[in-house]
Amino acid sequence: MNVSARPPVVPAENTDLTALVNQWLVAFERALDAADEDALAKLFVEDSHWRDVLAYTWHLTPRLGNRAIADGLLARQPVVKAHDFAVSEERTPPHMVMRLGRECIEAIYRFTTHVGGGEGALRLVRSNTDEDAPYQAWVFSTSLESLRGFEEKTGVNRPTGAAFSRNFGGDNWEDVRRKAQAYTDRDPTVLVVGGAQAGLAMAARLNQVGVDTLVVEKWPRIGDSWRERYHSLALHNSTTVNHLPYMPFPPTWPEYIPKDMLGMWFELYAQALEINHWTNTEFTRAAWDDEAKCWLATVTHADTGERTLRPRHIVFANGVSSYPLSPEIPGLNKFKGDVVHSEGFNSGAPYAGQRAIVIGTGSSGNDIALDFHSFGCDTTIVQRGSSTVVSIDPSAKLNYAMYDEGMPIEECDLLSSANTPALLIDAYKAAVRKMLELDHDMVEGLKSIGFKFDVGDDGTGHQMKYRRRGGGYNLDAGSSELMIKGEIKLLQNDDIERYCAEGALLKDGSVIPADVVVLCTGYYPQAEILNRTLDADVVERIGQVWGEDSEGELANMFKRTPQQGAWFIAGSLTQVRTYSKYMALQIKALEEGLVDTDPFAS
Repeated sequence: MNVSARPPVVPAENTDLTALVNQWLVAFERALDAADEDALAKLFVEDSHWRDVLAYTWHLTPRLGNRAIADGLLARQPVVKAHDFAVSEERTPPHMVMRLGRECIEAIYRFTTHVGGGEGALRLVRSNTDEDAPYQAWVFSTSLESLRGFEEKTGVNRPTGAAFSRNFGGDNWEDVRRKAQAYTDRDPTVLVVGGAQAGLAMAARLNQVGVDTLVVEKWPRIGDSWRERYHSLALHNSTTVNHLPYMPFPPTWPEYIPKDMLGMWFELYAQALEINHWTNTEFTRAAWDDEAKCWLATVTHADTGERTLRPRHIVFANGVSSYPLSPEIPGLNKFKGDVVHSEGFNSGAPYAGQRAIVIGTGSSGNDIALDFHSFGCDTTIVQRGSSTVVSIDPSAKLNYAMYDEGMPIEECDLLSSANTPALLIDAYKAAVRKMLELDHDMVEGLKSIGFKFDVGDDGTGHQMKYRRRGGGYNLDAGSSELMIKGEIKLLQNDDIERYCAEGALLKDGSVIPADVVVLCTGYYPQAEILNRTLDADVVERIGQVWGEDSEGELANMFKRTPQQGAWFIAGSLTQVRTYSKYMALQIKALEEGLVDTDPFAS
C-alpha cells in the first residue's frame, strides 16, 4: 500500500530539491556522529515515522515520534556505523508530492553500514516551529539493500558463462542443472515449502546471494496451484504491481492476468531463474535438532517416496491460506446434489441451466456465482457475515496509485516498505473514504437488497481485513450489479433453517432448490501447516503467523521468528517481490555470521 493521494505536483518555486535533501542528510549524519539526541530529534516532526528494514535492527521495526526515533537510532549507531548519507543519484530525483494530504519532498537516499549498502525513503515537510530546521522529516526509512562481498549476481555482477563455453567432454549447463536439482550428495541450506509466487520469489532471491535452496511443491507442475483453481479466475489487481523479481511480465500481457497465464509464467520463471525444485513432493514433517542447528525435514515424492533433508532453514511459502475449511452446516449431509469446496471447483459448465447455491460472499464466492450465472444457472449466493465490497476498477487501484506515477517498480517498492503500520492505517482510511465516493451507487444498491456491508471495524476496508484475517471482502468483478438486478439472488444465512435433500430449507418453510452447493467458506490460516507438521513446542514457540503483532506489523512474516530457522512469506506478488529480498539478506547474513542482534532475547 502506498500513501499517494494524487500524482506528483510541480513545486511552486524553482527550488533545488536535491541540494535541500542533501542538506538535511548532512545535518542528520552530523547529529548521529555526535550522538546528539536533541539535534537529531529536531530534524523530525513530532508525529514522525521511522521504519527500519534490517539496516539498524536486523528486523522490521517501526518507531513513532521524534524522540523515540532519535533514541532508536542512537542506541544502534555505534554498532551499525551508518555513514555517507546522500541522495541516490541512480534514483528518481527528489520531487514534491502529496501524501495523505501533506505536501512534502519525497526522496530516495543511500547510505553505508558496517555490513553493506542501504537505501531509504525520506519525506520532508516544512517546519512551522523550528527556524533552524525549515524542513523536517515526517517519514523516514532505513533499508539494508546489499551485503558487502555478497552482492546479487545481476547486471555488472552477472556470471560470464565461461564455465560452459566450449567445455568439450565436460558438463554443460543442462548437466549442471540436473545434478544441482537432484541433491544426491548434499542437503539444501534452505528448504522452501510451496512453489507459487512466494516460494519462487524467495528461491530466486536466495540464489542471487549464493544460498543453496530447494523448493518443494505438492502439485505435479510449478504453477499448478494457480492452474487448478476455478476456470474463470484472473488476478484482481493490475499487472503494473504484480511482477516477480528479475523477470517482469511481458508488456503485451493483459492488465488482469488469467490464472493459466500466471501458472505458465511461474513454470517458466523456475526454469529461467535456475530454481531447484521438486514437484509432486509434499512436505510432511520436520523436527528441529537443537544440537546440530538444523531441521530433520521429511518430504514425500509421489513416486519415489520419503526423503529426509537437513536444511538449516525452512521457509513456509504456502500462502496466507492453507487447507480448505469446510464448516459443519446443518443438514448439508442430507443434500442429494453435489457439494464442493471452492478449492475443488473448476467451472459451472457441467451445471449449465441448473440451480446453484454458493455459500460465501468473498471474492471466490462472487466469482463462482458469476461463473454459474454465465452458464445460465439459477444462482443464489448466501451471505454468512458482513462483507466489504470494492470495485476492481477504479477503487481497488487506489491502493497502488503510486505505481502509476512513472517511477521504476523497485523505487515504488522501497517507498511502500517505508510505511509504518500507523501510516498504513491512515492511508487505508483515506482510501476507503474515496472508495465510498467512487462506489456509492454499487454500495447503496447492495444495501437496498439487504446485503450486509461494512468497511472494517475501524474504517480501513479490505486491505486491513486482508492483513488481519486474510478475507472478508470482495473485489467486485460484476456480481454486485447482478445481485442488485436480481439476476443473482442474495440469501442471508440467518434465513436458512437447515439444508435438506432438495436444497436450502428456509425458516418460513419454503425451499431454495439446488443441484450443486459450493462452499466458499475459506481456508485454515497459513499456520495450520505448522500444527500438522511440527512438534507442539515448536508451534507454541513460533506463535502467531499473519495478522497484526504488538507493533502492528504482520506477525512473524518476512523476518526472524522465535524459532531458529523457521521463516514465513506470503501475500500478493507485490508483497513477496518486496520482502523476499529482505528475507534472503537476513538468511545470508545469518549464514555468514553478520547478525549481531537477537530480537527475542530477554
